[in-house]
Amino acid sequence: MSNDRFLRALRREPVDCTPVWIMRQAGRYLPEYRATRERAGSFVKLCKTPELACEVTLQPIARFPLDAAILFSDILTIPDAMGLGLSVNEGEGPRLARPVRTRADIDRLAVPDPEGELRYVMDAVRLIRRELHGRVPLIGFAGSPWTLACYMIEGAGSSSFSRPKALAWDDPQTMHKLLDVVARAVARYLAAQAAAGAQALMVFDTWGGLLPPDLFREFSLRYMAQIAQMLQSDNVARGVPLVLFSKGANSHLEALADTGCAALGLDWTISLAEARARVGARVALQGNVDPGVLLASPNAIRAEVKKALDSFGPHPGHVFNLGHGITPDVNPDNLAVLVDAVHELSTRG
Repeated sequence: MSNDRFLRALRREPVDCTPVWIMRQAGRYLPEYRATRERAGSFVKLCKTPELACEVTLQPIARFPLDAAILFSDILTIPDAMGLGLSVNEGEGPRLARPVRTRADIDRLAVPDPEGELRYVMDAVRLIRRELHGRVPLIGFAGSPWTLACYMIEGAGSSSFSRPKALAWDDPQTMHKLLDVVARAVARYLAAQAAAGAQALMVFDTWGGLLPPDLFREFSLRYMAQIAQMLQSDNVARGVPLVLFSKGANSHLEALADTGCAALGLDWTISLAEARARVGARVALQGNVDPGVLLASPNAIRAEVKKALDSFGPHPGHVFNLGHGITPDVNPDNLAVLVDAVHELSTRG
């Protein structure tokens, strides 16, 4: 590869400067993305058309000197492939037409074939790898079992996801049955992405932080660890680094680091220095600037970049990122300031 510093950082090897990529870097803040989305006609069609998914994956790579590309897709492709009927309307967020609310609903679920119902994702991965020509590595991803279960039960986004939490309390056996089939689906899906060409894998546990500590360990952490173990037993995926990002779950960093993952993603509510002190050199760390800083001035952006780099210190194993996804109201020029600042301020002499 012409630029492998992202993969080297995940292996905690020396790099010439800190690698940087941005969650949701292919997205609505880019005018070229909005033009492609309009041409596609719908978000779901954009995800399900490999040529268009490839196009928007590559758009930020063409515009910024980023150190990794991430597959353009959605975490709800797995529930959709399970027959739950995904739709995404602008301004409303994702909806599932057939949420699972009963044991009978859950009993009907099966692990989708990644080269069957999810073939469009694998085709997109293969096409993106070919079109990248080795410029930067490609990241594949999936949602965590708990996060996917939240949407599968609720049927849409929520501020509290009270239905899945109630099921976890009222009928833990049924919740475990759902999480087990989803975990097996996620592991198979990620392994297939690795076989199709993804060079790193990421699990987004967006809603793990909603759970109290005992429920987090039982219903979120347990299944991410299961996925990590299943990937380690796969001939191809075992050599592909896995990043776990559990938003709002800073009290569980040590346990997350013990899953066998290569790196942990961090939100902005913990310093890199504290996280590194707690997990040591067991895993790399990815993060973790507040996305809101990209609405501030260039001077403020550079200052926050320096603060994050100083917080991590002169150690191997840092991948610079935001603490969550870039927001649609960001001026792309401000992201350019951040990316350039990361490379400039972290260059090793």
